[in-house]
Amino acid sequence: MTTDTTEKTKTTTEASAHAQGAQKRPASTIRSRRPRGARGRKERVRSEFEQMTIEVRRVARVMAGGRRFSFSVTMIIGDKKGRVGVGVGKGADTALAVEKASRDARRHLITVVRTKTGSIPHAVTTKYASSVITMTPSAGRGIVAGSAMRTVLEMAGVTDIVGKILSRSKNKIAISRATVQALATIVGKPASVNVEKSKDEKVEKTDTSEKKDKEEKTKTEAVA
Repeated sequence: MTTDTTEKTKTTTEASAHAQGAQKRPASTIRSRRPRGARGRKERVRSEFEQMTIEVRRVARVMAGGRRFSFSVTMIIGDKKGRVGVGVGKGADTALAVEKASRDARRHLITVVRTKTGSIPHAVTTKYASSVITMTPSAGRGIVAGSAMRTVLEMAGVTDIVGKILSRSKNKIAISRATVQALATIVGKPASVNVEKSKDEKVEKTDTSEKKDKEEKTKTEAVA
C-alpha cells in the first residue's frame, strides 16, 4: 500500500511540475503544430502544354583523352488544341537534356489548321531528310498512324486522319519533323462568299450581257 501511494504522489508531482513549466514558457518558444505536408510549399502551376519523350540516346564523342559521353533527347510538346512542336536537347545527363529539348520544342511551335471535326482540310505529302510521309483526312476513323507520327498528331489534337510513312527510314526525329512540316504547310479552306453578294454579282453579269445584245442589234439595224 505504501509503495502504491508513493508512486501516485510522484506521478502527480511530476505532472504538476510539467504543467507549471509549460505555463512559464514564453509564447514565442511554443511550436505551432502544422501539418508536415504544408510547410510553406507553393502549388506548382500546371503548364498548358503536355510533353512526350519519344527517344533517348547516349552519344559518344571521341576526344584526345578518350570518349566523352552525353545524352540526346527528342521531345514533342503540344496543347492538344492545334499547337505542337518538336525539340532536341543534348546534355551531360538526361535531366539537362530533357530541359533543353523542352525549350527547343517551345521555340519551334506551330499552329495547325483544323476542321470543325478536328481533322485536316486536305491531303498533304512531305519529304524531310530521308523520310517521306503522307496524310489524308478520313471522317470517323480517329488517328490511323504509327511511330512518331501518331504522337505528333495526338499532341496537336488532330483526329480523323490516316497517316502513312512511304519511306523505309525509321528515324524518329526525321519522321516527327516531317509530320510537323506537313501540318505547317496545310492551308485552310477559303471563306464562303455571302449569298447576297453572289446574287448582286449575278445581276450585274446579266445586265452587262443584255446591254451587249442591245448594242449588237442596233449595229445590225444600222448596217441594214
